[in-house]
Amino acid sequence: MNNESANSPSTTPVSPRTIALIGKCQGRDIAEALCLLGKNLSLRGIRVVIEELTARNAEAPPEMQDWDWCSYAEIGEQADLAIVLGGDGTMLSASRQLARYGVSLVGVNQGRLGFMTDISRSDMLTCMDDLLGGKFSPESRMLLDAEVTRNGEMVASNLAMNEVVVDKGAIGRLIEFELFIDGKFVYNLRSDGLIVSTPTGWTAYALSANGPIVHPCEAGIALVPLCPHSLSNRPVVVSDRNEIEVRIIRASDSRVYFDGQVTFDLKPGDSLRIKRSEFSICLLHPPGYSYFSMLRKKLHWSEQPKVQH
Repeated sequence: MNNESANSPSTTPVSPRTIALIGKCQGRDIAEALCLLGKNLSLRGIRVVIEELTARNAEAPPEMQDWDWCSYAEIGEQADLAIVLGGDGTMLSASRQLARYGVSLVGVNQGRLGFMTDISRSDMLTCMDDLLGGKFSPESRMLLDAEVTRNGEMVASNLAMNEVVVDKGAIGRLIEFELFIDGKFVYNLRSDGLIVSTPTGWTAYALSANGPIVHPCEAGIALVPLCPHSLSNRPVVVSDRNEIEVRIIRASDSRVYFDGQVTFDLKPGDSLRIKRSEFSICLLHPPGYSYFSMLRKKLHWSEQPKVQH
């Protein structure tokens, strides 16, 4: 199948009755957009709920007082879908919170690049006809499940939609770790760290570390070293059925990051196990969406250089 073409036929919830609005953190500037969108949906007979932290950060204008303020758990239980106003970071946070509930996400870009937020602010209201008419196309994205064990006990766990990163921390010194795949030794590496990335994350941190770009519908996990001392060490893509283990050998201030938003301090002897999560998240794309068209726009492919006179 040609991935440039539109995805499979839409499975947008037919006539959604409840839609949740989620905004970026510290996003007071999105209050106007939230109110416009919420009012538009309410006039269409949709019940609108708003994520409680979003409402507080927006300082709850009068229009929001009529909406139910909900936790992510309540959104997961009540909403047919959620519209996220923000950037990729907001989508990542919402995805980790809602994946276990099967709530589909629609992204309105209020950030910078917006690889996952397809709809511009200016097109936000006009897209509602297509969204509510079931014309958006679904795309399933995998997540990673990671856990840290110390002295045989699990001390931390989390989901990640983009990547799990082992990093050297604040000290300017290499860390040393061993990598295993399905229990089999792969290598011992001294580096600044390692990025373990989903296909969604291959256009995020992994991209800046010379990782590959693969269509997000393809199942795989990329292992991208950060500044390896052995220059022959290159990014490797493994099956999404593989389990990855990173054993910390030497580290003064090592940390693990989940989507760059949640962190946990690592110690020598710690083991980090990463595998594909049983949960996935469904992103809904507007009619005409194309992954490669998005890449051309966001990464400025095929652009002619500007000549200054």
